[in-house]
Amino acid sequence: MQNTLSTPALIKSTVIALAIAAIALVSFILPAEYNIDPTGIGEKLGLTALANTTVTIEQQEQNTDTLELSDSFDITVPAGRGIEFKFDMRQFKKMKYEWSTEGSALYFDLHGEPEGDTTGYYESYAIATLAEMEGSFTAPFNGVHGWYWKNKTDQAINVKLKVNGEYTLIGLKK
Repeated sequence: MQNTLSTPALIKSTVIALAIAAIALVSFILPAEYNIDPTGIGEKLGLTALANTTVTIEQQEQNTDTLELSDSFDITVPAGRGIEFKFDMRQFKKMKYEWSTEGSALYFDLHGEPEGDTTGYYESYAIATLAEMEGSFTAPFNGVHGWYWKNKTDQAINVKLKVNGEYTLIGLKK
């Protein structure tokens, strides 16, 4: 014989499930995705910093002779967090870059991940803690290339990034 729940038990279970969903929405989802934090729990758990990550594209120019792009970005690295900002590049394509903060140093790893790799492999091109850097690199393989910045301070840090080269913008990876 199959056990069935009575109508009052089903209603009670439904109300409990809805209450749990509402608590999760207000406490976790709204702060992390939309920076709406009516309870203050999202800020205490560091979830509002996820929603505060912003990227502003200031310009994009394309040189049709070489297919080179030039872009400028304002990227906010939340306090105590790390973010990745990426580009898709083909093997042997070049990128010139220049980035700076307003004085606060960030830990960073400029690296690439081969296209199609499922092992988690990545190749680092530069790792340091600096407030600015300028350089260029040639993509050693087809794949995703870019920066991981880690903000170890208790204040958000703005990064101004300028790039020029042959790439397709991916942008912020969460």
